[in-house]
Amino acid sequence: MQNKLQELTDKLYNEGLSKGKQEGEEILAKAKVQADEIVAKAKAEAAAILAAADKDAADLRSKVEGDLKMAASQCVAATKKDIETLVVAKMTEAEVKKALTSADFVKEAILAVAKGFSTEATDLEIVLPEALKKELEGSLASEIAKVLNVGVQASFSKKIAGGFTIGPKDGGYFISFTDETFNALISEYLRPATKKILFG
Repeated sequence: MQNKLQELTDKLYNEGLSKGKQEGEEILAKAKVQADEIVAKAKAEAAAILAAADKDAADLRSKVEGDLKMAASQCVAATKKDIETLVVAKMTEAEVKKALTSADFVKEAILAVAKGFSTEATDLEIVLPEALKKELEGSLASEIAKVLNVGVQASFSKKIAGGFTIGPKDGGYFISFTDETFNALISEYLRPATKKILFG
């Protein structure tokens, strides 16, 4: 009887142990599958994060390169323009200054310009450089008045270094032929040729 009881106990023990072992293996297998899924998901997320970071880095690099190219291009263009301006200024300023401080040249230029006003039959007002006052004060107004048959009022200003301004005496408008305006005008004609010579 005791042997049968022992056998029954052993059988129950072995069956329970076998069942427990089987359940444990199933739990371990499930846990392993879940662990593999977690690892796979983590790897996929890490890969997505890396891909997004790579894309952001590439976009940033592309933007920075574009900005640098544009800045370099603008810098080169500005430098070329400055060089061109300096060269043109050196070519024109001395000659323009020399011409516009010559009493004879200024007188001829004023007569040529004043003839454009002659059809209007209006009195003229001329402002000249103070430096030419001695040479032009007495004769210029009377010469122009004689040629054009209009009244001419000439005044002198320290604000004008060379050249002159001319316009109707009623003050409707003035045309400026000062050294600044001549330099600007001549520079516009010289710029394209100078640019080609300097930069091809």
